[in-house]
Order: sequence, then structure tokens, then C-alpha cells
Amino acid sequence: MARCAKAVFAGVGIALAVTAGARGAERELIGRSVDGRAIVAVHSGAADAAATVLVVGAIHGDETAGMRIARRLIAAGAPRGAELWVIPTLNPDGVAAGTRGNAHGVDLNRNWPFDWRPLDGGEYSGTGPLSEPESRAGRRLIQRIRPDLTIWFHQPFGLVDASGNQPWVERRFADLIGLPSSHLPGPYPGSASRWQNHTFPQSTAFVVELPAVVSPALTGRASAAVRTLAAELSSPRVDGATSR
Repeated sequence: MARCAKAVFAGVGIALAVTAGARGAERELIGRSVDGRAIVAVHSGAADAAATVLVVGAIHGDETAGMRIARRLIAAGAPRGAELWVIPTLNPDGVAAGTRGNAHGVDLNRNWPFDWRPLDGGEYSGTGPLSEPESRAGRRLIQRIRPDLTIWFHQPFGLVDASGNQPWVERRFADLIGLPSSHLPGPYPGSASRWQNHTFPQSTAFVVELPAVVSPALTGRASAAVRTLAAELSSPRVDGATSR
């Protein structure tokens, strides 16, 4: 999306995931987990690009297929005209343990400030909003880079959730990746995407629920879909009226 149109949107495994980036990609330590594991973001593209896109491969440690997509995006880099940020996982402790939550047992996608409420069990939301270092690291980066588009990968429902501020963008992504566009039975209190959409109404953030089993072909389509959408949003010809 052209800058003039931007107002429309206004651990070992982790290290391996970010070492083979595209030429010019920059790896940044954005925080550390409860157990001290690195939380990294990889940036490519120009800082003055027409559109900024953020992709989070995993926030739940037992939903890791999005990390494979993240690795492909890191290797490919940003398309011309776009700025791309990729966080392979915001929850390296959960990935290491194979658990939904972090090392405190907190569901990081219930730990963000908007509509936070105390929850127990598998969706334990922490002692308060942003109680966890992983959530705080994510928020700091988002507040700094102000992405026009953020995609959060989850599993296992196999759909693109109609959860963002710009529904046409989600429909376009669903077409590109080959998954249905639908509504998850939310809203979910304290979720990252809801916080973003509430805090930055001129941008859009949405959830992509990958299926339980993700083939290499789907991984490739997902990576290509992110790059295609980023390129389209960077084009001065793209707006909500023409990209349905």
C-alpha cells in the first residue's frame, strides 16, 4: 500500500529458524522468555516502505506449523515496496516444552490488555494484563513499528478468521492461501489481535488458523500469500474498494 494509502491500515530451534535470512535481513533480539530464551524478530525491506507487515509464526507453543512459514518468509525476504517483520515464535519456552502456555503456564494470547480478564485452566491469562515478558516484548515491537498488517498463525481449525479491521484483506488472504474465511466463536479476551485492532484502528490484524496437519504445499502457499498480499498493499492502486 502506498504511503499515501497507509491510513487505510494506518533456544536452538529458534536460532536455526533465523540464521538463513534473505540478503539484507536483520535479526533483532526483542526480548527474552520467562526461562531466558531469546525472542527474535527478523526484518527485511526498507524502513520507509509503503506498507509494513508483521507475521508471528506461533504464540502457542503447541501450534508450531506457522514457524515453518516464518522460516520461508525469512529466507525470501520482503517483496519490493514492502517492509516485512517476522517473529518465528513469541513463546520459545512453550515451543521447547510442547505446551500451549509459557513457562508460567500463561496462555500468551489471553495476556494482552484489551478486554483482559482472569481466566484459569488451559487459557490461564496470568496475574494481570502483560504480566509475561513475552507479551511485553511483542507489544514493544508492535508499538514501535506500527504494522499496517499483522498475521498471527495458529492451529488447528483450517480457516482465516474474519477478525481484523479490514475484512477485504482477510478475504484476499483466504483466497491466496486456499482456506475458507470464517468467524471463530470468539471474541477472546486478552488476545493479541484484538488488542492491536482496538489500539491501532487504522491498521488490521487477524488470525490464520492452519489445519492440524500442514503439508509442504500449504506452507509454500502461505508464505507466497503473505508476500503477495504485502506487495499488493504496497501498490498505490490497492484500496478497500478495488481489492475484493
